[in-house]
Amino acid sequence: MNVQPRAKPRPLDGITVVSLEHAIAAPFCTRQLADLGARVIKVERPGSGDFARGYDERVRGLASHFVWTNRSKESLTLDLKQDEAGAILDGLLGQADVLVQNLAPGAASRMGLSFEALHERFPRLIVCDISGYGEGGPYEKKKAYDLLIQSEGGFLSVTGGPGEDDRAKAGCSIADIAAGMYAYSGILSALLLRDKTGEGSRIDVSMLESLVEWMGYPMYYAFDGAPPPPRAGASHSTIYPYGPFPAGDGGTIMLGLQNEREWAAFCDKVLLTPTLAVDERFSANFTRSANRDALRQIIVDSFSTLTVEQVSARLEQAQIANARVNDMQGVWDHPQLKARDSWREIDSPAGKLPSLLPPARNAAFEPRMDGVPGLGEHSAAILAGLGLSPEAVEQLQARGVV
Repeated sequence: MNVQPRAKPRPLDGITVVSLEHAIAAPFCTRQLADLGARVIKVERPGSGDFARGYDERVRGLASHFVWTNRSKESLTLDLKQDEAGAILDGLLGQADVLVQNLAPGAASRMGLSFEALHERFPRLIVCDISGYGEGGPYEKKKAYDLLIQSEGGFLSVTGGPGEDDRAKAGCSIADIAAGMYAYSGILSALLLRDKTGEGSRIDVSMLESLVEWMGYPMYYAFDGAPPPPRAGASHSTIYPYGPFPAGDGGTIMLGLQNEREWAAFCDKVLLTPTLAVDERFSANFTRSANRDALRQIIVDSFSTLTVEQVSARLEQAQIANARVNDMQGVWDHPQLKARDSWREIDSPAGKLPSLLPPARNAAFEPRMDGVPGLGEHSAAILAGLGLSPEAVEQLQARGVV
């Protein structure tokens, strides 16, 4: 008799997460919990669902943000404004370990979903509230979107080109991602704490505080009224040479020097001008940074007769860190990701799609890589798990509850 090998256990097998989520921060958090084996029940509005489903149609008709942050979840449609929905949600929370929500400020509390109210009924339940500015303070009820938090958190002040009109936002939802990461790690720590205390706890995650934590370097650089680091485009604001440089074939090479040993090797083996290393204009990082326009011209002139491949070869020989400036197709085709078998294929309402393995690989288990759910795809099965008959589910559907 053939015996199938038993699947290796995942860290969050047996953990159930109920998420009242939309957009990016909460879905990104819960998708990572699902990666580790948690059952994630995504509660969505009947008819429309998570509004991120409608952001675009770039992935064979599906939204790019939604595909990225929602694999391996179950979708339950539930109109939380209807009385019957409360009993269904209570039934789910009675079986759950974690509730995650990033509803509008104050909405969860108005529905009786504050930690204090839930803790009385479900003492082991962990509640994670994600918001723009956190509980309390004058900004508590202020609406918050990723770009607005990038602005409030100082990110825009140090990102982009030097001109007043050259400020640039991050090309991805960096404030949402930061909040999602702290929610994810906060939930993992809360599960460990529950093992010690036997009780659930509340996690309050603010997008603003998450991003401000990531702004630690420029904030301390500008400590006590000192000038902030200047905006330097794709170059480093205080280390030079560090950034993009054009090659003679029209391509661009990104390079970075960190110390004087590398500077000497760069002059000798890349620029083929070893005497430049002792030029007083460039003899230390702060002088190179102060004279970056002159040094940039020397580097550009040197690279003007070389292809990107030739520049990269010289940099590798000198052991200088360097990289290509890839577009999105270049990332999809990246040879390192292919060599490390970093892609898996997952299901979706649009068919099979590629999906990146979680970056933190653990040799003891395979991460969960299930499909992206259609809206309400799992409603009937979830409700059946709560003891509702097919007829009762049909009645709820007819009344628009689910």
